[in-house]
Amino acid sequence: MDGQDYLNQIATSVRPEKKSRLSLLSSPLFKVIAIGVVLFIIIMIVGSSLSGSRAGTKDQAISLKLHIDNTLEVISTYQPRVKSSGLRSSSASLYSVLSNTSRDLTNVMTEMYEYKSGKEDKKLVDVADLERDELEASLSEAMINGILDKIYASRMAYEISLITTREANLYNATSNKSLMEILETSYNSLNNLYTEFEEFSGAK
Repeated sequence: MDGQDYLNQIATSVRPEKKSRLSLLSSPLFKVIAIGVVLFIIIMIVGSSLSGSRAGTKDQAISLKLHIDNTLEVISTYQPRVKSSGLRSSSASLYSVLSNTSRDLTNVMTEMYEYKSGKEDKKLVDVADLERDELEASLSEAMINGILDKIYASRMAYEISLITTREANLYNATSNKSLMEILETSYNSLNNLYTEFEEFSGAK
């Protein structure tokens, strides 16, 4: 063996042996890091989902309150012009239920979302205002044609159905007990009133 061969042999014997990729993947440290990464991804996904859900229920709650407040505004304008005392009584009960619901919604939304009246998303306000304008136009035309009572009863029954549908959707989307109690109370009260308006609007 010449000198070069001898040096090569020594170098080979002292050269550190390379670890295979397989041994790195099976090392405890790699497993800990991998588990940490997976958990981080899961937390991010869940957090994003919850954030999206929270934003969704917030918009639903705001839309519901805007709808209720606009309906209250229309009731205030047209209830005094209704001729039937029975229909005015039903309308007064509806106004009371909606007023209580609006108040309670404001309180719980302030607590949940730091809600501030007048600071709602413009898109939500625009949609609610269009709905109110259509309702007002319908009642205005009915008053001109001398059929306000019948149309008022029909439209209030329709508004109740819209509001209770939104309440049911929000109830199913939220897990906040205070909000759920408000929605349930309002929903049940409105359902009781619905029949009164529906029966009047169907009268000959």
